[in-house]
Amino acid sequence: MSKEALAKSIAEVALLRGTFTLRSGKTSTYYLDKYLFSTRPELLGQLAPLFAERLDAIQERLGVGITRLAGAELGGIPLVTAASLFTGLPCLFVRNQKKDYGTSKQLEGAVEKGDVVVLLEDVATTGGQALEAVESLKASGAKVIAVIATIDRMEGARENVEKAGLIFESLFTVKELGVA
Repeated sequence: MSKEALAKSIAEVALLRGTFTLRSGKTSTYYLDKYLFSTRPELLGQLAPLFAERLDAIQERLGVGITRLAGAELGGIPLVTAASLFTGLPCLFVRNQKKDYGTSKQLEGAVEKGDVVVLLEDVATTGGQALEAVESLKASGAKVIAVIATIDRMEGARENVEKAGLIFESLFTVKELGVA
C-alpha cells in the first residue's frame, strides 16, 4: 500500500467530526481516534516499515545506533510493538504513572543506563504526553534522542519537542490525511 493510500485509509477509519476536547485542553472540530487505526492489523502492519525508515534516517543523521524503542500508555503500545517486531529493536512501555502494586514501575521492559531510545507516539498535538514519557525515560538513565509521531496535528508538537532538544518526526500530518 502506498503512503498516500495508507493516509487515506487511516483518515477513513479514524477521523471523527464534531466537538472534542483534546488532552491538551484545546477544543477541536475533529478527532483522530488512534484506536480505530492502531487496532486494525492491515493498517498497523503498514506503519511499522514507515517507523523503521524514520529510525534509519535518524540514526544516519546523528551517527548513533538506537538501542530501544519506547511507547507511552495506551496509544503508543501497539505502535511500538509493531515497530519492535519489524526492526528487531527491544521496546519499553511507559505508564502514565507508577503502578502502586507489584514492582511499582513506571517503565515496563529492560532499560539500561545510556540506552539510546526513540519514543513512538500516536497523535501529537502539543507534544505534552510525549515529553512526559521522555522525562520518565531520562530518569531511568536512557538517552532519548527523538520522538516519532504517527500523526502530527501541526499544533505545536514539533516546536515543543525540538525546544526540548529532541528530533521530531511524523509519519503523517493532518494535511496529508486530508483533514486540514
